Amino acid sequence: MSDTITPDFEPVDNNEINVIPVTGFRNNDGEFEHRVPSLSATTRAEEYLKRHSDVDLSDEGIRRLVQSAVEPQQLEGTRIEAHRVETGWLKAISLRIYSPMASLAIENDRLLAEASYAADPHATGGRKALAMPEPHSKHAVLVHQDDHDDILESADRSAQRVLTDNPQEVGERLVERPLTLVPATFRSASGESGDDLTTVDGNCRLSFCYHRMPVPRGWVDDSLIGDASKEIVKLLPSHLMPMLLHQRRELVRKLIKAAHKRLKEPRTGTSTDIKERNQAAMTLNAVTIPVTVIVGYRDDDAQRGMQRFPTAVRSLLLRMNTGSKPFDEGAQNAVKAEEIINGLYDEGLLGPEEQALPTRDVMIGRGDVVSAMEDLGFTPTRPDLRFAYVIQQLTVRNPTFNALVRSKLQTEGNLTLKRRNGPIVELGLRSYSASMKTNSPRTALETGCLWQDLVDNSWVVENVDTDEKVDALLARADAKEVQATLLLGALGMISLVMSGHLLAAAGSAEAITGTTIARTAVGQIIKGLLQQEEGRQVLADAIKRVRAGQAPRWWDAEQEELVDQPVEWRGSTYNAQLRSAVRHGWKAKGPGKGKTAAEQEADALTEFQEKLGTSLDRLRDLIDLREVNGTTDKLAWVEVEASFVQIENLAEDLRLISEPKPRNR
Repeated sequence: MSDTITPDFEPVDNNEINVIPVTGFRNNDGEFEHRVPSLSATTRAEEYLKRHSDVDLSDEGIRRLVQSAVEPQQLEGTRIEAHRVETGWLKAISLRIYSPMASLAIENDRLLAEASYAADPHATGGRKALAMPEPHSKHAVLVHQDDHDDILESADRSAQRVLTDNPQEVGERLVERPLTLVPATFRSASGESGDDLTTVDGNCRLSFCYHRMPVPRGWVDDSLIGDASKEIVKLLPSHLMPMLLHQRRELVRKLIKAAHKRLKEPRTGTSTDIKERNQAAMTLNAVTIPVTVIVGYRDDDAQRGMQRFPTAVRSLLLRMNTGSKPFDEGAQNAVKAEEIINGLYDEGLLGPEEQALPTRDVMIGRGDVVSAMEDLGFTPTRPDLRFAYVIQQLTVRNPTFNALVRSKLQTEGNLTLKRRNGPIVELGLRSYSASMKTNSPRTALETGCLWQDLVDNSWVVENVDTDEKVDALLARADAKEVQATLLLGALGMISLVMSGHLLAAAGSAEAITGTTIARTAVGQIIKGLLQQEEGRQVLADAIKRVRAGQAPRWWDAEQEELVDQPVEWRGSTYNAQLRSAVRHGWKAKGPGKGKTAAEQEADALTEFQEKLGTSLDRLRDLIDLREVNGTTDKLAWVEVEASFVQIENLAEDLRLISEPKPRNR
């Protein structure tokens, strides 16, 4: 494992950093001094927690918790807090522990949208997101099944990433906001189970604690350092996690002793002296942290035991760090998506166990996706099949399914296409996470990759894994078979988007085509293509060509056949021409000329929706500008009254020509 490259602390204006007391202990000189408590001081607290009915930990787990405490005697008689989650109650205690006794989260959920997943056939052998933790049979513990080296690499990667992403004032000040920890167990290098306390919330603070505590090379395993010339190393999770409990306590003791020894040396006033004294002070300020440790779980359904404990722990994630460093939208959708899938699995909504387990694993895309795909009858080397399966599973329409998904999304009302869209995008893109940059596809898909027919009709994903099967699917779609049409649309959309040929509508598209285009969401473009024979041909051809690593072909209206794209075309050119064809047809008639009445009405509706979307964008621009400027005063009614009247008139007039809004079922 490599050491971090974050710059060392540089003192400001030669000011000394003070050591901040965290206990009432004073030495003979009356000065605060850290003292690691003896093992005898932990005995009574350990016995108390073993007897407590709300503590669901093994004896070894309790021992680790107590021996990590700065003041273990305070745990005797401590209050167990109850935290409500969707499936039951998490039980937790609050205390201050030594920071090297805790480890970072095995996988940083803020990076979920950017990680490489086993769902991508090209992820084999590379860095990939680890499998979801499993519940322990008896205890409130997360069980990680991945290889030890993969666990260490993941934790180190998270530690190094947050050092640059979210700097903390750790060392100059104490960590003040508590970290949330959960007991975890994982396979050691020897294959045996290893216990630990890992963060649910607090990776950034803990990473900076490590960073503020450099140690001599001989204090950690040399084989984990890498650079043979490095005498002083910054602590990483991979240095600490392989250590036994007593070894980590001894490391803490050495850190504290060495820091106090340096501070007791006479001051010289040189910059080197100030820097070294500041480093010692930062070590002492970073060596302890306030924590809330989850020690138990009670499910609302007692028969489930600890089955839903991992889901309960993950439900805390979206409540954490909502101020200074919130999840970005992709990471939020990724967490919500996994909560949805685990919730569907826990409630038996993914079918019988022989189908439900591989369905869960395929959808989440972290673990052994290959065997799970095979169990479901799919060819694992076809990532578009998995993406289509994600779409199909999350466009189910029944009251029980809808209620659970709404609860996970923390929303009320209809489960609209927009609300389904985000989780589908994040889970689907895991099929390509190691193969390509997904920024542009994500932007395109986030415009809306669904169309209503996917929800209104029951459909399944077939193992369409060869060109011959694609041709057969096209023939069935041409025969107006709904099942084939929807599957063709889903696979074709995935192929066009992931190859960069169906993108979000660009501002320059009209200049490229010389006419107006359909500026609608990706899903609506696919719906338009499915309604045209030429469009279905393009979709089927895109599936075959993209799988073969070739660019999709274009429909030549004069020759009435598929032809290679002109050499000067780019993905954006194809996208513009495709959107023009959806709006005007493949013969590129001038707008409004020689069109049927239905085509003219469709054009008028498209133009209206485009302008409405533009108006919504301008309103959001105004809201964003007010937030940037810190404006909190409400707009005067006289300024907005006319706009409200126009909006109300629009809604009333539109209702005159549209079907009633579907009722919530």
